[in-house]
Amino acid sequence: MSDKAPPRARTRLYLITPPQIGDVQAFGKSLEDALRAGDVASLQLRLKGQDGMIDMQATRNVGRAVIAMAQEAGVAVLINDSAELAQELGADGVHVGWDDMPVKTARKLLGPDAIIGATAKNSYHRAMQAGEDGADYVAFGAFYPTATKEGTVPAELELLEVWQAAMLVPCVAIGGITVANAAPLVTAGADFLAVSSGVWNHEEGPAAAVRAFNAIFDELAP
Repeated sequence: MSDKAPPRARTRLYLITPPQIGDVQAFGKSLEDALRAGDVASLQLRLKGQDGMIDMQATRNVGRAVIAMAQEAGVAVLINDSAELAQELGADGVHVGWDDMPVKTARKLLGPDAIIGATAKNSYHRAMQAGEDGADYVAFGAFYPTATKEGTVPAELELLEVWQAAMLVPCVAIGGITVANAAPLVTAGADFLAVSSGVWNHEEGPAAAVRAFNAIFDELAP
């Protein structure tokens, strides 16, 4: 019997909504076009108020408009920060931040089948602890400067390489990722690339961005 780890799967795209969405109907159409353009693993609803905290009502409004559509397309929908809201909206899980609800608490609330992801920033130790607590994935970053999220810390490509070589829990790379700078993260071992403005603000539109990311993933697939 070989003791080698199984080959790493092809990297996939993890979409994150813009922090504010003015026209929910227009966003829903843009999202639908993006999901039709290529493989998307998951969608995180990350709607923030001016205070930087989760905007509960905006998340409800967007969630009610897009969750069923995304799920029907085979895309897992996660809510940022709030396990309770994920439960209320019928989402597939929750992403808990550095200072948010502990993974174990979210698991107890949402049950064994929910997807629970955890922010690890640039901490291998924090990621290991999240994995031990039952997280389905850990998110490292920011790998590049980003205007989407405040309070980020820089992360190095080596973190993805070391994690991929030693751990089975999938890792997500996040922070300022665009079509132009994605390739090194894929090569380093990111299982998923979490992208917000790199898709929604792409000069040729979100659908073109999804196609371009998937072309990179196909080219660099293990």
